Amino acid sequence: MMPNGQTAASLDDFLSTESRAIARDCTACGKCVEVCPVVPFGLAASAAPKDVVGSVIGFLNGAPSMTDQADAWTSSCNGCGDCIPVCPEAINPRKMLMLAATKQSQTASKTPELFRRMARAIKIMAAMQLIPAEFTRLFVPPRPRAAPIVFYLGCNALRTPHLLFNAMQVLDGLEADYEVVGGPSSCCGVIATKWEGATGTGQRVTNNTISRFEGFQPEKVLNWCPTCELHLGETLQGYRKTNFSLDHITAYLISRIDDLAAQFRTPVRRRAVLHIHAGRSDVGRAVERLLHLMPGLDLAETVVESGYTCGGSGCSKCPDLAAAEHAQLLERVRATGADTLVTLYHGCHATFVGAEKDGAFEVLNFTDLLVEAMGGQPHRDMLKTYRLADDWHMILDEAEPYLKANGLHLDRDWLRQHGPDIFASAEFRGGLDCLGSHAGETAKN
Repeated sequence: MMPNGQTAASLDDFLSTESRAIARDCTACGKCVEVCPVVPFGLAASAAPKDVVGSVIGFLNGAPSMTDQADAWTSSCNGCGDCIPVCPEAINPRKMLMLAATKQSQTASKTPELFRRMARAIKIMAAMQLIPAEFTRLFVPPRPRAAPIVFYLGCNALRTPHLLFNAMQVLDGLEADYEVVGGPSSCCGVIATKWEGATGTGQRVTNNTISRFEGFQPEKVLNWCPTCELHLGETLQGYRKTNFSLDHITAYLISRIDDLAAQFRTPVRRRAVLHIHAGRSDVGRAVERLLHLMPGLDLAETVVESGYTCGGSGCSKCPDLAAAEHAQLLERVRATGADTLVTLYHGCHATFVGAEKDGAFEVLNFTDLLVEAMGGQPHRDMLKTYRLADDWHMILDEAEPYLKANGLHLDRDWLRQHGPDIFASAEFRGGLDCLGSHAGETAKN
């Protein structure tokens, strides 16, 4: 970020400069395509790796379009990052594909009105799970003050708000001085920029959010969402000069590991399998290290999935690969005799929480275990309650008091009809027309 409120450079200019630099340095050797785990599941498998990446580079260099194979590779990238260490030119192919996807969406977005639909879906889901004071804390930005830490939630994490309140309970236990920033009003800008191709809007959203961080004069912004991490910390690295460091919250917990371990006084008597992602292996390994410190916990295995997260912006972009890897994870839980599957991010938790239904094991987020080890009571996981109910009459009976208390008055039949798609984040697949601009307001605040 520019100091003292100075205007940042044009995002369009920044992205164009980054694209030209990659196009200049790439030799189109094809090694990134060769190691990519999504390639065998799509059209790119039918073309020579050199031709696939060559088309992407040509597109970044001004060609009007990509080949079908290159377009399929770009749109199915799950962010695993396997391509990064094999590039002989030290290019970041994951960033290359993010830039290509951004340019492609400027021509024809496959997810129209995604931000509008996503924002409304998030608000509905959070309002179904939180009491008003909690709802307000996540959605209403606090007044600026001097605070050494900002805990940045992103947007979609509010669909699983109990994870965020668990994390805050851990920060409170460490006596961290922090403020919370998150929700659609503090989006990182990735939706407008990459998914909708509206870089002017993306520039405004990104700048507003970074300026909001700066309002607290923080030393650190501790991020939760892996998508925000990649967008702000990788794709837009160097876009704006900042006066704070940006890292995942787990890095801060590791930096305070002795203080945290001193508070692990309650045995966590579980045999667990941990689910992590290759795309940000540092986060997964940090969680693994934290679990090893917990008294009583037997970590039977850590299963590494490709992609950088579960959900619509991660592994779901290659659904066949995701289905195979998810089945393998659940098989490992059963084979190891684990009684607990430990999830990583909000997308991961939302993906697997329904697997608890058969009663063979419990699905918990690592933040649940942190609070448990510290002798606290984890925040109630209402998403799990709804997923395990799997009956929208029962779900609405439970959710309506929360919705009304948070000022959302939704037609019961409408919510029963569209609720499953809202909970499945169908807007990332081009769905949820019911939440688009033409649908009118569905909630009265």
